[in-house]
Formats: sequence, C-alpha cells, structure tokens
Amino acid sequence: MKINFIRHGMTAGNEMKKYIGSTDEELSEKGISIIRSIEYPDCNTLIVSPMKRCIQTAKIIYPDKNYIICENFRECDFGDFEGKNYIELKNNPDYQKWIDSNGKNTFPNGENPENFKKRCVCAFKNIISDIHDDVSIIAHGGTLMAVLESLCDEKKNFYDWHIGNAHGYITEYNGENIHIWKKF
Repeated sequence: MKINFIRHGMTAGNEMKKYIGSTDEELSEKGISIIRSIEYPDCNTLIVSPMKRCIQTAKIIYPDKNYIICENFRECDFGDFEGKNYIELKNNPDYQKWIDSNGKNTFPNGENPENFKKRCVCAFKNIISDIHDDVSIIAHGGTLMAVLESLCDEKKNFYDWHIGNAHGYITEYNGENIHIWKKF
C-alpha cells in the first residue's frame, strides 16, 4: 500500500524555532502559502493528528476528503520546554542535560521520548491494519520521525528523519516495513 507521510504546515511557533508539541497552534499565513505552493500526492484514505495545525493542513491539501483523527499521532509533550526555542533555553540546566542525553531524557514535566515513539508506532500499526488502499497521514515532525525510524527499511536515527513543514515522503508499506519512494 502507498502511504504519504506529510508534516503539517508551518505555525508561528515553528517560524520562531520553538518547541511546539502540546500547544494547539494554527497555521501561520506563511505556512498556508507554502502548502498551497506544493503539489501533493492523492490518496483514498486520510489520517490526521487531532491538532489544529494538522487538521488545517489536511483541509487545504485535501479539501474534499473526509479524514480519520488518530489521537495518538499528537506531537510529543515538551513539558517545560514547550513554547520556547533554543535561545530561550540555552542557560537552562535541564535543557543542557536533555541535549547531553542526545534527546533521550524525559522532558521536565513532559513526555518521555521513548514512550512517545512507542505511542506513535503503536498508533500507526493499529490504524493502518484495517486500511487497504492509498493513505496520506498528516501529522507532526516527531510523529513521522518515530514511525520511519522504527519501520523504514532504510535505517537512520530518529533525528535523521526530520522533514520540513508541509513536506513529506511517498512510501510503500508491505505490512512490516516502509520503503521510501520519494521525498517532497
């Protein structure tokens, strides 16, 4: 089955390089403009994170399609880092500990990155098991990175799967592994 993994469009927080996970931001005007400038692959089934930025992205790309909300495709909860960027956090000792852990430590008052990854991969496997046609998934960078790190036949680490806002991958999924056809 063909699966298009699409990261939501840009928000104001994304423009300022902030950690935007549990904050339910809408798309920025720049984000909307970028989405409208890209040609996206078609799909039969559309699966979307429940966050506003993903739903808005879905409605722009696929205005005539109904969508399925996948609650567990939400972005990671960045806890005390939420809504801040690296400049605002650079003198925060907890942030330095998180950086030193290579992003593996639990976010203070937030989510554990490994639990987040497991949540996303489990949600993907569960929701996709009942679908047998071409799919587009519109979710968050971290969500897509978690699924691709775990299931892609091309082995890369989590951060190497980063994709820009409004961009994504066209893939093939055989029920066990994901194969990348094209990045867009």
